Amino acid sequence: MTKRAEATAATARKIAESALALFIERPLSQLTLAAVAECAGVTVQTVLRHFGDWDGVLAGAGTLASSSVNTLRDAAPVGDLAGAVANLAEHYERDATLSLRVLAEEPNSELIAEAARRGRDYHRAWCERVFAPYLKGLGGAERERRLAQFVAVCDVYVYKLLRHDARLGREAYTRSVIELLEPLTRRP
Repeated sequence: MTKRAEATAATARKIAESALALFIERPLSQLTLAAVAECAGVTVQTVLRHFGDWDGVLAGAGTLASSSVNTLRDAAPVGDLAGAVANLAEHYERDATLSLRVLAEEPNSELIAEAARRGRDYHRAWCERVFAPYLKGLGGAERERRLAQFVAVCDVYVYKLLRHDARLGREAYTRSVIELLEPLTRRP
């Protein structure tokens, strides 16, 4: 029974991974259960047996992606500016395309809109945790403004602007973000 359960879990994971890979490559409007099944090497019926419907497939892919992101981002050191930015750069190097696709598809699916909201909430909580020493002692509107600044500088769109649009290398991106964040770490 254990081997059967492991095989079932492996098939579900392969389907979710396939859906995620296709979602990164194509707009949501071009994704089908048949494409996911073909990519995973299973039948559409197998996809449906594991996930129920298209929303179930999207939810499974989202769960897989957020678990992977959280595992990586949760390892960021608290109060270590260079370490936090290195963690962020590692995440964006691996997952920025997916993050940007989620944001682009947000208006097209309530499920994806909810995933985007959870991602924004996670990112804010991550900034609050990682930059906690620099927020300590600040209160009210001042603290909220400073936290919003950390959130903005660490956003995936800043990564896109610096890494892709400005064509900075990873090291230059990392240095640029540290330079943007350093003034926020100083006390007036």
